[in-house]
Amino acid sequence: MAQITKDQVKHVANLARLSITEEDAEMLTQQLGAIINFAEQLNELDTEGVKPTTHVLDVKNVMREDVVKESLPREDVLKNAPDHQDGQVKVPSILE
Repeated sequence: MAQITKDQVKHVANLARLSITEEDAEMLTQQLGAIINFAEQLNELDTEGVKPTTHVLDVKNVMREDVVKESLPREDVLKNAPDHQDGQVKVPSILE
């Protein structure tokens, strides 16, 4: 892969609405180049037969089972609502 240029760094900084000096652009060009070179080393690894992973740890979702049970009585819920009408919470309109 080609090396990153100072003009590319300035372009990305402009897209990100960052104001950088010439010194910053030079420093970032060197630092980003080093990062890219390091990442390029990964292309040299033999990954044949390695399963793709989405996470480094074997994580499983831990969720409780859905259990049907009685909900709160409507009257108790509506006691907490600042305004209600016909058994439903009434909210200010946001559409005209």
